[in-house]
Amino acid sequence: MDLQLRYFSLMAALVFGLCVPSLSTKASGVSGRQAAGQQERTLRFYNTHTRESLSVTYWRKGRYDRNALEEISDYLRDHRNGHVHEISHNLMNVLYSTQQGLQRLHPEQEIVFHVISGYRSPQSNGMLRANGGGQAKKSRHMQGDAIDIRVPGISTVELRNMAWCQQRGGVGYYRGSDFVHVDTHTKKTTDGRFPGGKRYRAWGWSPKPGLCAGRPNS
Repeated sequence: MDLQLRYFSLMAALVFGLCVPSLSTKASGVSGRQAAGQQERTLRFYNTHTRESLSVTYWRKGRYDRNALEEISDYLRDHRNGHVHEISHNLMNVLYSTQQGLQRLHPEQEIVFHVISGYRSPQSNGMLRANGGGQAKKSRHMQGDAIDIRVPGISTVELRNMAWCQQRGGVGYYRGSDFVHVDTHTKKTTDGRFPGGKRYRAWGWSPKPGLCAGRPNS
């Protein structure tokens, strides 16, 4: 009887796991066995300043495509002066995970990231700060591991929540300008509230407890 109960319990768990998409970091991330099994990771962008579009596959057959990553770095250049900086492949992975999560919720919609800001050179960052733009003195945009985005047809609240639920970096919310900031910056912590000893920043909003256990647009 014990074996029979264990069998039915296992089958129920498998069926439930297959039918209900999880929003947890592990399920929506691109690491471990899931990443090893992926053949391609493709992202689509539209630059709101240069009006350039880009569809790029930066991961093929278990490895990063160096040419594609260089293309991304050039695409996300500082539009004010043309300066190019290497863009973090980890940032692309956060976007890819976020894209996959949104696609599961909106299967009929093409997810295109509209870019408000990619790489920002120190010169541009200093100029914007001097003009009262509110940019951080040590902005992650200058490191090539931050991006400001929105997705047409998807509320910035839903985009913000989905990016946060990846638990792979900081997420800022700019309600007035209608965009979301995403970066890969983490801080080590011994606070037991943050699993894995990593703490991620959230600004412009306060994540609700249990947010990632339900629909991200709730």
